[in-house]
This record gives sequence, structure tokens and C-alpha cells, in this order.
Amino acid sequence: MFFDYEPVTSARVRERVDRLEIPFGDHGIDPYGIGKAELGFGFSLIEILYKYYFWVESYGLEHIPPRGRVMLVGNHSGGVAVDGVMVMATCFFELEPPRLAQGMAEKFIVKVPGFGALTTRMGQFPGLPEHAKRLLEDERMLMVFPEGARGTAKLAKDADSLVRFGTGFMRLALETRTPIVPFGFVGAGEAMPTIANLYGLAKLLGVPYIPVTRYLLPVPKPTIFQLLFGAPLLFEGTGNESDEEIEEKVETVKQRIASLVRQGRALREKRMKPEELDLG
Repeated sequence: MFFDYEPVTSARVRERVDRLEIPFGDHGIDPYGIGKAELGFGFSLIEILYKYYFWVESYGLEHIPPRGRVMLVGNHSGGVAVDGVMVMATCFFELEPPRLAQGMAEKFIVKVPGFGALTTRMGQFPGLPEHAKRLLEDERMLMVFPEGARGTAKLAKDADSLVRFGTGFMRLALETRTPIVPFGFVGAGEAMPTIANLYGLAKLLGVPYIPVTRYLLPVPKPTIFQLLFGAPLLFEGTGNESDEEIEEKVETVKQRIASLVRQGRALREKRMKPEELDLG
């Protein structure tokens, strides 16, 4: 270890990292390369954003099982993956016991010098099916955004819409008998009001796109988010079904997420009260 993370790790984060049900070895590293010290450092930084820069109003946390394999599947928007970071933070800071949401990150993220290594040490890995399958078979929690980079590239005016979902997550859920907890995340479009994306420059830099906001800089603004978790969905099958059968099941998940997003928007606009939510 080239950097001593201990002095910059908050006591609250250190206590919650200790309670994660992850089999860290003698050197504080788990079988997937997740580092206990890096988790402490990373979540101490995230804690500042989660508590003092953003505000997440979360609903339906009881639908996330306290342990065992589960797939969190939700919508993606906001120019950068602030929604993924806030879902990670919510699971870490609000669940009892705390859980680590491990995400299937875009490949370019883990290649960023310094940041990529920290991301990997915090359990975020390139979206390879064999990695995800092994993780679920080890009873971990997987966070999936089926829209991928297409989702975060949405302009602010389309932030609450859903674009095409990939189908790999459904085949994986069927093969591993994993329940899917759908979630809707609302507010990312306001945090990052993207008006255009630069694709030519992005290609030169090796990234999918570069967002341009109303204030030019691709930096999120302080914002309140609504995060709604729905009841788990468990589908029957083997993962070897036809594309048509898989797409039908994916559409069920997509429609459930769309419903959660609509309710989150209604909460945000004060057209609905929390007690009126249907997270069933």
C-alpha cells in the first residue's frame, strides 16, 4: 500500500466497513480484490457527498434482503454515474447490516489512472458475465444499469425516460436463480443538466461521450434525489430461453422501473405523498 488511508477514514465509515459481511483476508483483501482500507477511504469521500452535497430520499429499503444474492436493477441518467454512487452509499449507510453494492462498471472507468484502481478495490468491475456470475454464486449484491452508457448520455429533458435495456442481466438472473430488486432514481437530470454530448472529442480521449451542461462544466450540482426500491422479482427459467422470452421478462422489469421513476417524479413535484407509494 503506497498511501495510508487510515487518517482520512471517518470513524463511522470504519465501523460500517468492519460490519460488512465480506470475507477479508489477513491483509484486508477479499477474494475479488476488494480492499478494506480502500473501502474506508472511498466511502469517507462518498460520505461527504452523500451527507453534505446531495440528499437522497430513499423508500422501500426493506425490499433489499439483508444478505444473500440479489441484483439491484435500475434506470441510469445524469451525465456521470452519480446515481450509481448514491445507490452504493444508500446501501452502505442505510441498510442494517450494511451491504456493498458491486457494480458492473463501463470498461473505460477502470482504466482511468488512480481512480480506476480505487474503483476496482471498492468492488466495481468491468461488466464481464463470468465475473458477475461468480459474484452472485458467492451470495453478493450486484448493481446493474441495463441502459449502460446510453442511459447516462440522456439529455436532461429526457432524464426520466428509459432507453433500450440490455438483456444479459436477465439471463444471468435466471441462470443463478437471483431475485431482482428494481429501483427508480430521480433527480440526476437536475444535478447534471446536460444539453449536449461531445462524441468526437470523447473518442479521442477513449470515453463514450463528454457531457456539456447549461453551465458548460460536467460537474453535478447539489441536488435532492428520490430513490425508490420495489419488491423483489423472481423469474422462472434457465437463462437459455429464446431472445423473445428473455425480452418479455426484461420488459416486465423495465415497466416496473418506469413505474418507480414516475412515482419518484410525483414525489419530487409534491404530487404524491410517501404513504401513497405503490412499491409492491
